[in-house]
Amino acid sequence: MLASGLFKIGVFSAVMSFALSLLIVWSQKWHGKHSHDHDLDGVQKFHATAVPRIGGIAVIAGILLGLFSFVYMYPGEISEARFSQILMLLLASLPAFSAGIIEDMTKIVSVRVRLVATVCSSLIASVLLGATVNELDIWGVDSLLALAPVAIIVTAVVVAGGANAINIIDGFNGLSSSVIVVMAVALGIVAWQVGDGFVAILSVLCVGAAIGFLLVNYPAGKLFLGDGGAYFFGFWVSEIAVLLLVRNTSVNAWQVLSICAFPVIEVLFSMYRRKIIKNISVGAPDALHLHTLIYRRAVSRFVANKPNLPWCRNAAVAFVMVPWIAMAAALSVIAGGTIVGGVLIVLGQLAVYIAVYGRLVRGRWFARPVTPPLVAQEEANAKSL
Repeated sequence: MLASGLFKIGVFSAVMSFALSLLIVWSQKWHGKHSHDHDLDGVQKFHATAVPRIGGIAVIAGILLGLFSFVYMYPGEISEARFSQILMLLLASLPAFSAGIIEDMTKIVSVRVRLVATVCSSLIASVLLGATVNELDIWGVDSLLALAPVAIIVTAVVVAGGANAINIIDGFNGLSSSVIVVMAVALGIVAWQVGDGFVAILSVLCVGAAIGFLLVNYPAGKLFLGDGGAYFFGFWVSEIAVLLLVRNTSVNAWQVLSICAFPVIEVLFSMYRRKIIKNISVGAPDALHLHTLIYRRAVSRFVANKPNLPWCRNAAVAFVMVPWIAMAAALSVIAGGTIVGGVLIVLGQLAVYIAVYGRLVRGRWFARPVTPPLVAQEEANAKSL
């Protein structure tokens, strides 16, 4: 498909997602009893009024209706085979999306159940589209991936982890949807560079749906993605990454990881922080993510929260974070084409994350030297002589 066709299908997806997002906001008096996020006191809550959290309906329907609208308006632009493949990926996404949207409406679906549902989505995509990773450019691991059961399990873990990562960073207006746009654009550019029109279409559909939702969500937060939207977007982008690797041997896994590094680092560091440092469940909510620390330690200090614009500080988090995430993704597209380049960019992002996180936690860039207890005791004894 030509660039003009990709642009058009992205516009159709954005228009449909935007219209449906507005419809959800306008009709909330009828469904708000079930769709509103009424828990305003949770540790991860940073909004003051109840808001519909079923934006996932708008984004998945936006992709579906945008696709059908484009096919109707421009017959022949998308082949029947590609059209069927896109529908199969949407079908595969339903377990992950359904578990999330049921949680949004009922608040009774556990994290474990949502992860299992996402694994099921990954397995369906593996069967329907052959979306099973067989190479990660890691010595020793690639040999194991030659075994089909191992490859399927690893792919399921990657996809479920990616979906959960998007859900974790979904805490402030515009943050997760903007990160989705950044990652999908970067992955789409790589797909375009290697001539993979199918993955490019998937990327553009995702970008359009995310932008349509973002126009309603940002900056005032009139509508939230919710778990349904976060898990759907996380699954969709993870599958774009998987299909890009499976269909194009010239693309290395480290470049793909460097594009998606921020949410991956966030979820892995959160697991480490909870299990190793705090010795609590890795699924336990807390307010110690990088984006929440930026809100508490930086944004809340420098951004005035105007009474008539109570969402100012909330919206400022994405304004602060997304530009450097976008710069890292752009660098990945430009210089991550080799394994060495991809690895260096991933390590660079990890180093920046740890440095910024430590600065926000400690209030300084470097930790103060800690005097060993024995030395401290000897110094105290010397002073008493």
